[in-house]
This record gives sequence, structure tokens and C-alpha cells, in this order.
Amino acid sequence: MFTIESHLLKASIHPKGAELQSLLQKESGIEYMWKGDPAVWGKFSPVLFPIVGTLKDNTYYYKEQPYQLGRHGFARDHQFAVESQAFDKIVFLLKQSEETLKVFPFPFDFRIGYTIVDSSIAVTYEVVNTGKETMYFSVGGHPAFALPLVADTVYDDYYLEFDQAETTGRWPIAEAGLLKTSSIPLLNDTKQLPLNKGLFAQDALVLKNLNSSRISLLSRKTEHGLNMDFPGFPFLGLWAAPGADFLCIEPWCGIADSVDTMQLWEEKEGINKLEAGESFVRTWTVTVF
Repeated sequence: MFTIESHLLKASIHPKGAELQSLLQKESGIEYMWKGDPAVWGKFSPVLFPIVGTLKDNTYYYKEQPYQLGRHGFARDHQFAVESQAFDKIVFLLKQSEETLKVFPFPFDFRIGYTIVDSSIAVTYEVVNTGKETMYFSVGGHPAFALPLVADTVYDDYYLEFDQAETTGRWPIAEAGLLKTSSIPLLNDTKQLPLNKGLFAQDALVLKNLNSSRISLLSRKTEHGLNMDFPGFPFLGLWAAPGADFLCIEPWCGIADSVDTMQLWEEKEGINKLEAGESFVRTWTVTVF
């Protein structure tokens, strides 16, 4: 486990999956990350690469060849190397291997950087195409925040607030983990989404092309909460395991297959295209209070 910190905040990151596992506010002693209970959901903040969500039949086709990839890809299960480390920042690196090339036929450098400034942690994904051909991929975050955050509050005391009014539906998930082709109404010219554990009874809330680039976790019962800034991420997932004491706020550059997909990799919804030698960089930031 590796740690970085400021005078206000301390983070712990495991090299397997370069996974953020603790985000501790020093003065209050509040742990903002979910505890990763394996009896409920044994992860903390897995990275999603080179896909987000589920592929139809766990299969995509590239140059007429089939490739198999499980839900959310392979990066979260691989050991990352530490490329650099300082008191308040650390960068992890994953490269292609014989194993990854069998399921994702592209050479790459994939870096995950964590930087703490005061009460904020910035999480940066950098994907570099080290091959000679165009590369196609998705990437996203899956951080799980403890909820309730403080004693004497309950899950239903909290709500989400977008930085702009939203009118949007959620894209429902079919049994196979694929998205249905039409949305269900969710938000109507509002900034707020009240939270309760029944909200995720039918799996995640999948949102597309929001006006907002910030979402806040707030409560009228406590001054403690967090802001997440996610500019450049066109999709957002909200999820919790049934009855669990956490909330995942997931910024995505990519999305699960729809039920009517043709499974062609270059045409996949939300796929990112990267020419040889080019890099792709996105950052989401969490500020706790």
C-alpha cells in the first residue's frame, strides 16, 4: 500500500489495479471511502479499462476477429508499477503484456496519477498509444464512498446535487448487463436527486451527456460531504450494491453495450480513438469537506 497526503487529507492506494482504498480527512477522522467488505462488494475504487461496463456476450469484433473481455476490462486485476512518487503525488503505470494482447490487441502505456492538494485528490488517467495502428478503448472510474459519512445520519439523509439543472432519463440495464435502447425519466429540470437504497434496486443509474461537470454529495443533517468534478467525461454511473452502505459515483469515457449492438469495436458507443503515438488524458477530482 502506498500513501500520499497533504496537511488536511491522506490517501492510500493499492498497486493492484492502482486502486484508491482510503481517503481520510485528518482533522475529523472521517473515512470517505467504502470499507470494501467482500461479503457485500469487495472493491473500493476500481479502474475500468479498456472497457466500461459489459460487452454483449463478453465479445467484440475488431478486424473481423472476435476478442473476449469481461465486465469493466482487465486493468483493475493487474499489478501496476510505481513510476514516480512524492509526498503528495504518485503515478502508477501498466503496459501491455502477452496476456492483455490476447484480449486487447493494442500496445499501450496506461498511467493512473493521484495528486493531493489541500482537501482535494485529483485522479488522472493517461492512455498512450505506443503501437503503430489506431487504438480504440474506454476508461472510467468506479469510486465507492461511504454512506452515511458520519454518525447520527442515515442513507436517506443525503442527496446528490448537480451544478446545473438537468432534464434527463436513466438508461436501464437488461439482465445481461447491456443497456436498453430507450431511457426512463429520472430528472426534470432539477439539480437534486434524493438518495435512498431503493434507488438502485434495478442496478445502476446510467446517465448520458449531462450539462453538469460537477456533482456533490450533501446532507441537511451534516456539514460533511464531497464534490466531484468530472469535465470531459460524457457518461456518469451511480450505483450501490443492494442494501449496502456506500454510493459509487462513476465518471466514464465509455459505456456498456446496448442490447442491439453489432459488437464492432470501432463503432462502439462511447469508444475513444487514439492514433499512434498520441495520448489521451482525463482527470476527475474529489474535494471533501
